Amino acid sequence: MSAPTGALGRRVLAEGLGTGLLVAIVVGAGIAAQRLSPGDTGLQLLESALATGAGLVALILAFGSVSGAHFNPVVSLADWLLGGLTGGATAAYLAAQVTGACAGCIVANLMFDLAPVTLSDTTRSSSGTWLGEVVATFGLLVVIFGLARSGRGALAPFAVAAYITAAYWFTSSTSFANPAVTIGRTLTDTFAGIAWSSVPAFIAFQLVGGALALVVSRALHPDLDPDDVVVPHAATGGTP
Repeated sequence: MSAPTGALGRRVLAEGLGTGLLVAIVVGAGIAAQRLSPGDTGLQLLESALATGAGLVALILAFGSVSGAHFNPVVSLADWLLGGLTGGATAAYLAAQVTGACAGCIVANLMFDLAPVTLSDTTRSSSGTWLGEVVATFGLLVVIFGLARSGRGALAPFAVAAYITAAYWFTSSTSFANPAVTIGRTLTDTFAGIAWSSVPAFIAFQLVGGALALVVSRALHPDLDPDDVVVPHAATGGTP
């Protein structure tokens, strides 16, 4: 995939739209799964995982050439620490991601004739769940960095989606692995929701997972190229 050449405004728009559509997929799929398969949590999770994985492929392909298709503050922060994004661009990415995530959740609620905002009361708080978020985020970034180092960034849409689909099942937290998505999912009291009280710990452990991934990836790949997170975007680093 060619490196994006868009000005910061277009890149930020891509991050907001991409993250918003991602959350709309996650929340919308969760609501649909609840209605299609009432009482069968396993089938609901399978339906949500498949929809999220398929959506991620499409979204990364659609927006990757513009912004790098981060859709995730942990990924953007890692890119900044590697020197691929400036501080100003990173702050703009994070703001767009969080705003987009909240908007995407509201849209999903409205699509299914629910109130725009229904604050979740689903508590997700235990040591096992927190460890699940560390593992989910760690694995996601290791996959991204491994692709970057091997020059296979064009495979990111499929590899990232495959990992997230798998992590729905093998992590105890069902793999949020994304602070913006976590915040957005507080606005729906449905299958995908998370209570506000659970958010600080989730985000803290997502950041821990991201930091561990960065340390390990630097050890494995000392010459890690920051210009390929998530997909090649060499032209974005120089724009403040």
